Amino acid sequence: MKKLLFSTFLVLITLTTWAQSTALRGVVVDAKTQQPLFKVTASLFNTNLSATTNEQGEFVIANPTPGNQVLYIEFTGYVQKRFILDITNESDIDLGTIYLEEDVTSEQQLSLITLTENDLGDDNSGSETTSGLLQASRDPFQQAAAFNWGQARFRIRGLDNEYGNIFINGITMNKLFDGRPQFSNWGGLNDATRNQEFINGSMPNDYTFGGILGVQAINTRASFMRPGARVSISGANTNYSGRGMITYGSGMNRNGWAYAASASYRMAKEGFFEGTDYDAKSFFLAIEKKINSNHSLNLSAIYAQNSRGKNGPNTQEVVDLKGFQYNSYWGWQNGKKRNSRDKDVEEPIFILSHYWDINEKTSLNTNVSYQFGKISNSRLENNGANNPDPTYYKNLPSYYLNFHNTDGSSPIWTPDFANAERNRIDFLNNSQINWDRLYLQNASKGYAVNALYADVMQDNQFTANTLFNTQISNAIGFNAGLTYRNLRSEGYQEMLDLLGGAYLIDNDLFLKEEFSASDLNNPNRKVYEGDKYGYNFIMHANVVDLFTQFRFNYGKLGFYLSQNASYTEYQREGLYRNGLYADSSFGKGQKISFENYGFKGGATYKLTGQHIFNINASYYTQAPSIRNSYSNIRISDATVNGLTNEKVFGSDINYIIRTPKLKGRVGAYFNEIKDATRTSFFYADGIDLELDDETSSDFVAEITRGIDRQSMGMELGAEYQATKTIKVLAAANFSQSIYSDNANVYLNVDGRRENGLSPIVNYGTSYIKNYRVAGTPQQAYSLGIEYRDPKYWWIGANANFLTDIYLDISPLLRTNNFFSEPGQGGAAFNDVDTNVAKRLLKQEKLDDVFLVNLQGGKSWRIGGKTIGFFATINNVLGLEYKTGGFEQARNANYRELLMDHASGTRTFGPKYFYGFGRTYFLNLYMNF
Repeated sequence: MKKLLFSTFLVLITLTTWAQSTALRGVVVDAKTQQPLFKVTASLFNTNLSATTNEQGEFVIANPTPGNQVLYIEFTGYVQKRFILDITNESDIDLGTIYLEEDVTSEQQLSLITLTENDLGDDNSGSETTSGLLQASRDPFQQAAAFNWGQARFRIRGLDNEYGNIFINGITMNKLFDGRPQFSNWGGLNDATRNQEFINGSMPNDYTFGGILGVQAINTRASFMRPGARVSISGANTNYSGRGMITYGSGMNRNGWAYAASASYRMAKEGFFEGTDYDAKSFFLAIEKKINSNHSLNLSAIYAQNSRGKNGPNTQEVVDLKGFQYNSYWGWQNGKKRNSRDKDVEEPIFILSHYWDINEKTSLNTNVSYQFGKISNSRLENNGANNPDPTYYKNLPSYYLNFHNTDGSSPIWTPDFANAERNRIDFLNNSQINWDRLYLQNASKGYAVNALYADVMQDNQFTANTLFNTQISNAIGFNAGLTYRNLRSEGYQEMLDLLGGAYLIDNDLFLKEEFSASDLNNPNRKVYEGDKYGYNFIMHANVVDLFTQFRFNYGKLGFYLSQNASYTEYQREGLYRNGLYADSSFGKGQKISFENYGFKGGATYKLTGQHIFNINASYYTQAPSIRNSYSNIRISDATVNGLTNEKVFGSDINYIIRTPKLKGRVGAYFNEIKDATRTSFFYADGIDLELDDETSSDFVAEITRGIDRQSMGMELGAEYQATKTIKVLAAANFSQSIYSDNANVYLNVDGRRENGLSPIVNYGTSYIKNYRVAGTPQQAYSLGIEYRDPKYWWIGANANFLTDIYLDISPLLRTNNFFSEPGQGGAAFNDVDTNVAKRLLKQEKLDDVFLVNLQGGKSWRIGGKTIGFFATINNVLGLEYKTGGFEQARNANYRELLMDHASGTRTFGPKYFYGFGRTYFLNLYMNF
């Protein structure tokens, strides 16, 4: 905080002011209807100067910066206009009437079905995408990343979306639990959230200090919604098959009131992947009261309920047997497909905003938000019963193909082809969950050994912030923000369905009896449907964040400086006294806190209004997320040993060209993240646990500390207006994202508590340096062509090539444990072949991806109404392709992994995520 105040003081003492009396003005109207457009933004590039149009379509920018300037006229749903101006101090500039044409391609943004809602990475961070962050951007590169490369889970600059920020009316939407936004919270409200601004990388913005991925700001202020009604009907074959949407905006009336409302419904009996049903209802309401010319209040309410059946990653063996659309999570019940893995999201958002225009140069925006509700992920419980998963390894042919005996220390490969063939036939005939069998097993016991439960996170979050913006002088602008967040999050298991059983005993039958109780304060409790059980805790979190920012503009040269300070505090409160962690599970645990700071700056030099150079750099620290701060948060308040803040550095340099025919950007970047922590859970074999029974298998939490990542690359995006109707588009990404140093691995092994040992095992250094960061293509190229007819129809096509896609590696496999024989005090295997070991640990590179996409649309103006349609066909060639995946760490040592490779068909091979095959989207709409 001292550093922030001192740096702010140093900048403030340099400020000077002067006055001018010139103005830049114009009137903006719709090219079709000739009606004035309200709330259109007029801004001078790389200055602090902008204005919005009034009800008559008029704007005035007072005292524009002299020199060669570029004026942008922007309005959602319309084609952007640019004017290159030579501004002097001597006279006003009146641009007269400016005609904006409807952007028929803007329907593409409204149709974007991002993979962010599919969220296959619920338990594996490497599978997410950042395309949802890019819908607001007009940058050709970022448009390609969102609409074309997003299908292959392309991530801008190799970054997780926790390094970007999403705001709705100034309120951050990034979750404290994992740092990532939950896109389903406003899913289906495309019309209501279409007023967006995207700020790339570390560029300055009015909302926050910002991460190195950028900032997306969504504005749902009622007076900013386009007046009129819109109705649309859509059909698709991706996450959902049908969508209906209706939206209405009143505009500001004479009494100073404005309101907007929207509702949508999306559904699918089955999406692209087997058994993935979808049901989502979304509602939006905004009411604004303009108190006077200086004060306005706006209330926005969002309710988006989303329920979908998930599909899981599969090994190559399973894909070869059943195809890439196969999903093992569902089974037939009473003639209907029932998915055991449903994700349900229901977290309403209320935001009250006060807008105060103190004077023509200064404004203050204050926002208060409350969000509540829950996210639940269901799955099957088999407490003392056989695993009901059809892809359980003992059900597959490879279980017998890789079956081994041992003679001393040497494994002997003895494949059982007869039983392998039997398993193959049985699997093909019984490849889905057998719900009837689960009911019969419960009936035979008299109580439930099988059940359906949900892991639930029920959040209550209060957020308040204030954003101050002022133009100190014609050349100097200043803005600042202060945010406070308070979270109360309860995590628990909820019994959904006892599957015909009378009750379930709240004990873990896989543990010794004296340790098996989920809650020692209520042992042997009978659990009924709707009850909480298994684990139950409350997470308390408080965050305070302050940032300041100065912008300077002196003709051709502009620069900015920004500072940040924050305080984060977590505390776990256990509601159950767990049998394994009786001393650290119940009551309030210790508070853990983090103090962080950040600095960033950049400069822009306008050689001319058409040729611009830009450079940005930032360095900041950030607190680890709640998820990565605790070793096993569900049943213990133990924090990760040696937990520390992440250190983040980002930089980029860009050349921007804006000519009447050519628009584009060429940039290079370098990012570095140090001291990150990642926690994951899995069942491992072949690990040295130092247990009395010399077992080498257990369910573990893997904690990887000190993760250092580095990404660098080049980005290119360009649009060339070859003729009045034909546009050529090109984009390219050439990058390298690697682990820049080794890390440290710890396992939290609950089973060790049964033997009086510490649950934490230090496996030391994980030699991951120079392995590639997974989850995204590191090279991507796109070439497209677009035809826009003056009669308001258009068609486009693009071809995309993506390569350098790598599998997510297991840090545990790259520790010294890999070469250690379990139960031998750390002694190494005596039969290790170093060349074989290198082959086993080589990171898998996935196949290249080539995608061809088609888009098109048409609109008509009939009787004062706009009627149109938009259609896309993605992956026209129907390519079957992997978007990512992860190594299974179950075979955690050299011998176990070598035996798993014996037959060529791995039992515990990598699990892969697949992209959609050929898909379509059709949208019919009417504006009136």
